Formats: sequence, structure tokens, C-alpha cells
Amino acid sequence: MTDRAREGGLDAPTRHPLNQDDPDFWDEGILNQELERVYDICHTCRRCVSLCNAFPTLFDLIDDSETMEVDGVDTADYSKVVDQCFLCDLCYLSKCPYVPPHQWNVDFPHLMIRAKAIKFNKGGTKLRDNIITSTDMVGKIASKPLLNSIANWGIESQAARKILDKGFGIHQKAKLPPYQRTALRDQNSAVSFFDPQPHSENTLISTEDSTVTLFTTCYCNYNEPNIVESLIKILQHNNIEVKLAAKEYCCGMPKLELGDLEAVKKLKEKNVPFLFDQVQKGRSLVSPIPSCVLMFKQELPLMFPEDEQVRAVANAFFDPFEYLHKLFKKGKLNTDFQNSLGNVSYHVACHQRVQNIGPKTKQILELVENTLVNSIERCSGHDGTYGVKTETLTYANKIAAPIIRQITKQKPDYYGSDCPIAGKHLENNISTDQKTTHPIDLLRLAYGI
Repeated sequence: MTDRAREGGLDAPTRHPLNQDDPDFWDEGILNQELERVYDICHTCRRCVSLCNAFPTLFDLIDDSETMEVDGVDTADYSKVVDQCFLCDLCYLSKCPYVPPHQWNVDFPHLMIRAKAIKFNKGGTKLRDNIITSTDMVGKIASKPLLNSIANWGIESQAARKILDKGFGIHQKAKLPPYQRTALRDQNSAVSFFDPQPHSENTLISTEDSTVTLFTTCYCNYNEPNIVESLIKILQHNNIEVKLAAKEYCCGMPKLELGDLEAVKKLKEKNVPFLFDQVQKGRSLVSPIPSCVLMFKQELPLMFPEDEQVRAVANAFFDPFEYLHKLFKKGKLNTDFQNSLGNVSYHVACHQRVQNIGPKTKQILELVENTLVNSIERCSGHDGTYGVKTETLTYANKIAAPIIRQITKQKPDYYGSDCPIAGKHLENNISTDQKTTHPIDLLRLAYGI
């Protein structure tokens, strides 16, 4: 019996292109047939029930139907499952035994993208969702001097949050990050961050190991620039020259999760030429947000498999700790740490796990003397937008609960996640006053820089 004929496949998961240019992709009748097929497979398996609320929603629909099978579920209710999927990709990566190359060819996340895309094209998405996934636009507006004060007041004001909850659907208890008065890329002082430091005799010779172009991301640009500042200090401490691409726009992940594939294409057309130019100059690409790295590494190549520039950018893109670990393996990482970190509870971001790079953050942090990193490989449930919506915050908190229990039990000196939004979501759920600390900030602390 071949592996493909087994009940569950034993081969490593592979991904097929999204195939959004095929007319059948947009045919709602064909979509519903595929949803029924995949839902039936999921129903008879149920291994993914603990991952997110998409699968409990599906199983409840089936169990409450007259037939207690998928054929008893109204196709109009199929979208209820789609609405609960926030594309963490963990079902595909860690649970489903029927992913390609298995003959059943189940790719639940890509099926959800397809359903979301058809819904978006039919005008089925809320105005709220169109706005909050326009991260660059919102950041630019909220960072303007007068509007910045109003935006940050609204984030903290209980009265304003109640109005935002009732009128716009942003839960009043969701933790929202404040906006910078001036975006990182617009700060005059930011230029000095990216000037190469004077190199010593130990300066790296190979261009690919000594020069990095940083994709700062919407979140770090408008909300938490300290993460980028720490990353730059760390890279420069390792004799890495850091620069920015001439222009930068949203990576497109929020729009992908919304199903706005045309917006994803437009953002690709804006970002990739600038990044490709850096790749042509022999520079590596690094970004501090796992979702942004995944977008360039995986999602864009799966959407545009024939685009040579997209492939070149994908091959040059690194998670920060993946890049640092590459230096370490070549004996080029500065390991002269000044401060131990003690006991660290570390949430592994879903979109970092999906990159299949291994536990690079844990491995680098544990190079620091007297540091123990306890990894927690569960989804935080936040997703950037899912964890702030009025109708889904409760589910996001429920998904985060097992992580909170582990952090509380471990009583760490520090806790945090590669995804800063996930870290803030955990902070919002934890019963202590201890704040989350991003692993990049932890490494900077260990270096004492």
C-alpha cells in the first residue's frame, strides 16, 4: 500500500498555487461543492476541533442538522465556518492528515481564502473590516498630529470605546495599540538608525551576510517602533549594515485574510519592485512581524508562481531569528551577552511556525547564559483583526486561555511572542500586571545595548 492510499498521509505537506486566475475559482457553485467535500472529510476526522472556532462551528452545524451529516447543513450556513477562520494555517501544518500530496488534497486555509474572496467580490464584507484591514491608511491618518491625539484618546477612553463597540463593532475590551505621533519611516532621527556603523577588522566579507534591507511593517512603523529599533541595534551589533527600501507599503496579509485579492495584487505590485531591487544588490530581506515574512515567503509565491521577482524576494526573505541563526551557524554571531534572561515563556507565533524554519527564536535566546525558554506552540487567537471584533473577541480569548494557563504556571521572568499583537492579546488576558516583551527586545536586553 502506498502512502497516498493510506487513511492518512505520511508525507510532508506541500502547497499548490492558489490558482485565483482560474474562472472556476470564482464559481460559487463549484466552491460549495468543494466546501461540502472538505467539510465532510473534516467532520469524519475532527482532529482540528481544538485549534480555532471554525471547526466547532462546522461540527455544531452538522450535529444539529436533521441528518447529522454535511448534507443536512444549508449551504447558506457554510459561510459561518468561513467567518471563523483567521488563516493561522495550523490545521494544514500540524493537524490535517489529508493535505497534499495525499489524494484527498485538503487545503482548508486556501479553501477559506477562496470563499472569503468570493464573498468579498459579492460585497458581503462589512465596512469595518475593509477599514481595519487597510493598515497603512489607518496608520497614516492616526499618526497625523491632531488626529493622533484624538485616536489615542479614543483608544483609552471608556466612553469612546463603548461607542466604537456599539457603532463600529470593535470590542470595548480589546487591547488596541496606541499610534505614534510620527511614523518611524517619517522621523528625521530614523535616518541615523540605518546608517552603517563603523566596521571593525572583523567586518563580514560576504555581502549576503553583512547587508540587510529591513521591511519595517505597518505595525512597527505606526505602533511599536521600538521593535524595529531593537532589531537594528542587534544587527548593527553584529556588524550588519541595515537599510530600508526606497518605498514600503502594507505586505497585503490583512487584505488576503479579508479576501480582497485585487488589493493584495496591487500591494504586491508596489512592494516587490523595491524589494527586488535590494535583492539584485545582494542584500538579504528581514522583517520583524511573522505574518509579513510569511506573506512574502509563501503567500505571494503561491498566488503568483510565475513571477520571477516574487520568487527572488521570497528566497531572500528571513525571519529575524532565522537570519541570526544563519550567522550563528557560520560562526559570525556575536555571543558576548551581558545579561541573562532567566525563565522566559515564549509563545511561538502561528505564522512563524508555518514558515518551517524550526525553533530559531528559542535557540538564539538560549545562547544567553542562565536563560531557559519554555516554548508554547498554540495559537493566540488574535489574528490582528479577529481579536478586536465585537463578535469574535470572546472566541479569541477562549483560544488564548491554554497559553495563559501555561504562562501563569511557569511564573516567568519574561513572556512574549514573535507576533507583538499576539503578545498584547496575551497581556490583555493575563491576570498579573506583568507586560509582554518581544523576543527581539529580550535579545537587545541580553546584549546590553
